[in-house]
Amino acid sequence: MNKSIFRLSILTGLLAFMTFSFTSCTQEDEIIEDTEENPEAPGNNLPDISGYPVVGTNQTTFFNNSQPTTTQVEGNDFYGQNANYLGNEPSYTDNNDGTVTDNVTGLMWQQSFDHDGDGTIDVNDKLTYSEILALVENGFTYAGYSDWRVPTIKEMYSLILYSGKDIAPESTSGTDLTPFIDDNTFEFAYGDVSAGERLIDMQCATTNVYVSKEVETLVFGVNFADGRIKGYGTRNPHGSGDKAFNYLLVRGNATYGQNDYTDNGDGTVTDKATGLMWSTADNAEAILWQDALKYAENSELAGHTDWRLPDAKELQSIVDYDRSPATHNSASIDPVFECTKIINEREEEDFPWYWSSTTHESMANKGGGNAVYVAFGRSLGNMNGWIDIHGAGSQRSDPKTGDPADYEEGFGPQGDAIRIYNFVRLVRTVK
Repeated sequence: MNKSIFRLSILTGLLAFMTFSFTSCTQEDEIIEDTEENPEAPGNNLPDISGYPVVGTNQTTFFNNSQPTTTQVEGNDFYGQNANYLGNEPSYTDNNDGTVTDNVTGLMWQQSFDHDGDGTIDVNDKLTYSEILALVENGFTYAGYSDWRVPTIKEMYSLILYSGKDIAPESTSGTDLTPFIDDNTFEFAYGDVSAGERLIDMQCATTNVYVSKEVETLVFGVNFADGRIKGYGTRNPHGSGDKAFNYLLVRGNATYGQNDYTDNGDGTVTDKATGLMWSTADNAEAILWQDALKYAENSELAGHTDWRLPDAKELQSIVDYDRSPATHNSASIDPVFECTKIINEREEEDFPWYWSSTTHESMANKGGGNAVYVAFGRSLGNMNGWIDIHGAGSQRSDPKTGDPADYEEGFGPQGDAIRIYNFVRLVRTVK
């Protein structure tokens, strides 16, 4: 049988099976389309939340430049990191119908990556990007609800937890690994090694697409196996055909991820949606992570003394995924902000990467030597020449210390640029 016809047949059958299975197993027979008319429906206990509350990262461990360390208090060398400012504690409700409600964001999620219902999360649960989009376009029903949508990158990233640990290169089994998602609440598995995948192949697709003149269309995805945002090509990088993605569909709080900025006219910007105040400009200088912590803690911009380095999810909240150096000749951020211009690895004008207060912990050697950054300019990799391989708006990590000259050709299979010295944008919580 022709492969495309065969795959379409599988998808059609899967849709039919899932529609029948999930609607028949709920406590009500009819599809729940208007939640206000069905307040007692199972799983319909969505909290009355709007706006853009940022979920904390769940990182409670303290780190120095290389590994976990003792609790850091004011005056210590590494005070001001993520564990000092926990933010909104992640909180979920299992609705016992295959859905999970996020009590911070007001979003409801599918609970499991086992989309074909066979009791195993494997390569057969993945779909191509066009197939994922087609699910909701064709009126997909799950747990009695028909208003599911493919999440935006900001919705998907709300689930990431930096209590997770990056996979050690030698790992061949998902046992005893710690993913970047609450796997006590969500049903998660690493990549299907038995089908030729890598453990790291847990890329979850979103609706945000990055279009560059250098590379094919990239779909921004969150990887809950390695704790990163990258732009992924829609073609299979290891063979023919289209790439297969993981996914979780979402419903509720249609305002999530939408910023509401006010320029305060004093060098600060308030986002009413998140309740965070930001410095309009950055620090205008690339510095080490430890110095970034100190810079933020010692800042007194606009008379405020409670500035800090943002955590990974706070920092990602101000990315504007509709803007990029390729499309607007600007950083991927609202024009209300100012970004220092830099010269990047291929000697062109670009925009910085910004440090977060979050450590990107690794399974290898008690690894706490890298910190999370968000790229507001090009996210370069050296693939026989530097290209914007992951897209402005990606989230990766850099060593906290070291010599950038040691990474002149990049690092890893995609030659990721390593800078070690990155920029700072201040944040504070509006009281």
